Amino acid sequence: TKNSWLPLVFVGCSMATYQDFINASEDIDGVRFSWNVVPTNRIEASRMVVPVSCLYTPLKERPDLPPLMYEPVECSRPTCRAILNPFCQVDFQAKLWVCAFCAQRNQFPIQYKDISEANLPAELIPNFSTCEYTLQRQATVPPVFLFVMDLCLDKEDLQALKEALVMSLSLLPQTALVGLITFGKNVQLHELSCEGCSKTYVFRGSKEFTAKNVQDLLGLASQPAVPKKDGPATSFGASRFLQPVQQCDMALTDIIDELQEDPWPFGGGKRPLRSTGAALSVAVGLLEGTYPNTGARIMLFVGGPCTQGPGLVTSDELKDTIRSHHDIDKDNSCARFTKKALKYYEALGRRVAANGHSVDLYSCAFDQTGLHEMKFLPNLTGGCMVMGDSFNTSLFKQTFQRVFAKDQKGDFNIAFNANFEVKVSPALKLSGVIGPCISMNKKGPLVAEQEIGVGGTSVWKLATLDNATTVAAFFEVANQTAPGSAPQRVFFQFITHYQHPSGQMRLRVTTAVRNTADPLINLPNITAGMDQEACAVLMARLAVARAETDPGPDVLRWLDRMLIRLCQKFGDYRKDDPSSFRLPAHYELYPQFMFHLRRSQFLQVFNNSPDETAYYRHKLNREDTQNSLVMIQPTLTSYSFSGPPTPVLLDSGSIQPDRILLLDTFFQILIFHGETIAAWRLQGYHEQPQHENFRQLLQAPRDDAQEILQSRFPMPRYIDCDQGGSQARFLLCKVNPSQTHNNMFGYGQEGGAPVLTDDVSLQVFMEHLKKLAVSSAT
Repeated sequence: TKNSWLPLVFVGCSMATYQDFINASEDIDGVRFSWNVVPTNRIEASRMVVPVSCLYTPLKERPDLPPLMYEPVECSRPTCRAILNPFCQVDFQAKLWVCAFCAQRNQFPIQYKDISEANLPAELIPNFSTCEYTLQRQATVPPVFLFVMDLCLDKEDLQALKEALVMSLSLLPQTALVGLITFGKNVQLHELSCEGCSKTYVFRGSKEFTAKNVQDLLGLASQPAVPKKDGPATSFGASRFLQPVQQCDMALTDIIDELQEDPWPFGGGKRPLRSTGAALSVAVGLLEGTYPNTGARIMLFVGGPCTQGPGLVTSDELKDTIRSHHDIDKDNSCARFTKKALKYYEALGRRVAANGHSVDLYSCAFDQTGLHEMKFLPNLTGGCMVMGDSFNTSLFKQTFQRVFAKDQKGDFNIAFNANFEVKVSPALKLSGVIGPCISMNKKGPLVAEQEIGVGGTSVWKLATLDNATTVAAFFEVANQTAPGSAPQRVFFQFITHYQHPSGQMRLRVTTAVRNTADPLINLPNITAGMDQEACAVLMARLAVARAETDPGPDVLRWLDRMLIRLCQKFGDYRKDDPSSFRLPAHYELYPQFMFHLRRSQFLQVFNNSPDETAYYRHKLNREDTQNSLVMIQPTLTSYSFSGPPTPVLLDSGSIQPDRILLLDTFFQILIFHGETIAAWRLQGYHEQPQHENFRQLLQAPRDDAQEILQSRFPMPRYIDCDQGGSQARFLLCKVNPSQTHNNMFGYGQEGGAPVLTDDVSLQVFMEHLKKLAVSSAT
């Protein structure tokens, strides 16, 4: 039948192609699968190179999705507990439903007594494959925001940071609890309940503090714990340090306004003594002892590397340069603190995540600040990482404001203390997920032995997530006992239990279904269901995960092998005849994505600091498909007198003297003026009334850039440059070098600008790929 490959929920929709189905699936459920027809043969599935996997955005914004004001109905089988969904079979006469995952027959609860084919609850309506339940249990404690502020800054930066923090108090929910820790050589925890004079508890910056240390020193251990119904016990003494914004707004504003630079002197040739690790241990210990297992964010603002105490990144001697990738690889004296610091911050990150708290890192300095060592804090807890040059820039100020942005319904775009669970049909097993989470160690029969990313469990903790946070889930095809015994469809259910900013506890359930096929019998059906964009992003996440432990060249060789195997599996060719090689139409962009991924800052660490690499990889592992693709292969738009703005190839041939180019790399927005355009602008033609069209041409890319700058988080760096200028390098390093100084054909002629590089072009890359794919020897 027409569109027989469509899962039930999409039958009847006007979809002519798989791409329509993929787009609808992402819009409705926030999910994209690598293979939209799942292979049932385990050995053949492993030969398909890209594993059965998906990218899922748990809280994808759906303004049309009403929260259901009742509890979900679960399967009665203890080992299943899947939630009622549109794919379950229903017996309206007997008031029974059959679980799509385990085939268990379940009785409907009494409140469903009136259901019929004409009177369905929302979770059984085909269009509601994603449902959101508002649970009866409310969060007992409002969200907590604890500011941890570096005082070893110059006056301008410190003043800008103080103003940003005061401004944020007006953006926070008024019921949210807020606290303040400052640090320099020592760590200061500020009491907010004092009136008339400020009171501060000072901790030694060279010492690590456990939760018990902090409680004993603050007198919290002697305070009786106040039991809360359905929630964590909270210590009464915590109100001295963490108070609702509406109560402490004035007092906290006064404390922040009075803050001065760290008074501890440091001589010439020295770095200031900065106790970042100790400050974080105090913050973590305070929240562990007062509000465990509730929504909380530690927001760290740092302007330099940790130079004393736990988590030390470099010494206080300026002659000791901060470590580079080369130093880390060679394990020389500049990187002597790195391994210990990584171990310290990873342990701290796991403590934070286990309590449902998260850590945000705001690093603003011209030199490195230790993001490489501290990367586990946001990567394990779901916190955000922001890197800039100064706190006194619009990049930091606007990015910080967007942390408190609201969605279309007027709710804060933040969710706290989430548990993320995945359920699958018995034909599949869970290998793991790659994303900002930790394992909850829930074993089961559907958990695969071979782990990918964070594996060995079916439930993960996401301490903080927003509407864009995306996790990659990987699956393994289970062994089938006999050919033909495999089910015709497999089901996936993603369950996210989280604390809404309003204080409600919510449960979002997405159920997806995909058809299956045996690759030995029906390979064309599986081939047609590949989503090349999702595959590229999933392979990028796998490559980045490997790059954290394996040498860079090994990762590139692995990526090359995977690409060659995929081309051999799905390409159409004659042996040893490269000219005969053809890929299916919906595979054609995949090698191009891999070419740009190989050259990207995610895998090429040359000319990047370890902090920059940590930042770039952090963003790739949490963004959705479209944003990740922009990071891997930036978009290039051309503006000229010959027509409206048009997308052009990311190629040196697109650089023309009479064009303006807009490059979007996700991290940077660059406007590049061709040689002729730049000369006309310098002569002031755009200021003359008779050249109004030229003024409009110059303004068009700026308007489009502004639109991106206003909506993206974090705010990208904005660059405006001319052909031949120094900042044009940001474009030249991204384009495919089809014309170089080594390629004399076309050098200096029309058709583009040559790039001075020894990198191979996409054309050469494809020629070699074809030769290797068709070769009898590989």
